[in-house]
Amino acid sequence: MMPAFARRVAALSRKEVLHIVRDVRVVYMALGMPVLLLLLFGYAVSFDLDRLPIALIDQDQTPSSREYAAALSASGAFAIVAHPREAPEVERAFRHGSYKVGVLIPPGFERTLARGESAQVQVLLDGADGNTTSVALGHVVGVTQAQTAALLQESGTGLLLPIDARVVMLFNPGMRSGLYVVPGLIALILAIMAVLLTALTVAREWERGSMEQLFSTPVRRVEVVLGKLLPYLGVGMVQVLLVTTLGAVLFDVPIRGSLVLLFACAALFLAGMLGQGLLISVVTRNQQVATQVGLLSSMLPTLLLSGFLFPVENMPVVLRVIATILPATHFIVILRGILLKGNGVGVLWPDMLALAAFAVVMLALSTARFRRRLA
Repeated sequence: MMPAFARRVAALSRKEVLHIVRDVRVVYMALGMPVLLLLLFGYAVSFDLDRLPIALIDQDQTPSSREYAAALSASGAFAIVAHPREAPEVERAFRHGSYKVGVLIPPGFERTLARGESAQVQVLLDGADGNTTSVALGHVVGVTQAQTAALLQESGTGLLLPIDARVVMLFNPGMRSGLYVVPGLIALILAIMAVLLTALTVAREWERGSMEQLFSTPVRRVEVVLGKLLPYLGVGMVQVLLVTTLGAVLFDVPIRGSLVLLFACAALFLAGMLGQGLLISVVTRNQQVATQVGLLSSMLPTLLLSGFLFPVENMPVVLRVIATILPATHFIVILRGILLKGNGVGVLWPDMLALAAFAVVMLALSTARFRRRLA
């Protein structure tokens, strides 16, 4: 026979499972929202350039300048949509938002190449959109270096560029932003869903008075906490399977490491975030307040401070300390390590330890807060 402790936890978990199955809104939030968020963010958040409209000012009008313009178009990153004559025309177009990049080929471009010298081009960028233009600048420089080297070799002078840099890009050779963004999206989605699921459902019980009825039975606080969290932990693992599969199918995210390790780390992360949601529900006891606090404490830190979009190393010291505490920071490192690099426990154990510590603290605080007098 099962011990009394296990029977009570199992009974509470069964009650919570029935509540999840009967509430269509919970099912939608648990399974529908992760898919929707992954699709929206996965296709919307991209740092790749695909046929970005640019202006080309060809003041040389020679075969070499036209070949260079063709190389820009052939890269797939740019689409030449305008051919102004002077740089001021590009600035006026920037003000109207017609395009964000202009490339000026000065007179004497072909003559300079024929002398065996490195020709120059001028790149005009709309700095109001720093992300797009910085990526565009990198593409223009890459095309320029490759084309100049090819033209110098074809010129018959025997001269080459002074430096022959051969770059080997590991783990993401195509520099596709999807491989960088999707692991962060998985952490963001799981963080939001885990916190909101427990915060809302338990807060609803406080409002309806069923929590008081539950505490009139001979169950202990730790049994209530485990009984509430275990079903949602199961739902969270289904979410992990769902978003990981969609990431692999829709965005070609590889899975180079151990799936067992991935799910084990996800369980640690979910335990901490579910505990955070339970703590919010215990403190607020109100669905509206729980929703606001849950979103603020899960979405914003994960989005801004976890390394999802912005490198933690570039943040001020105070924010780096906060980022170190956040479980999403460590889970994103784990996801990128397992999915893209094939890392194992030997590399990821510090981040796993941080996730476990956060989960223990959240569950302990949630259990302790049940000591408050029931309203």
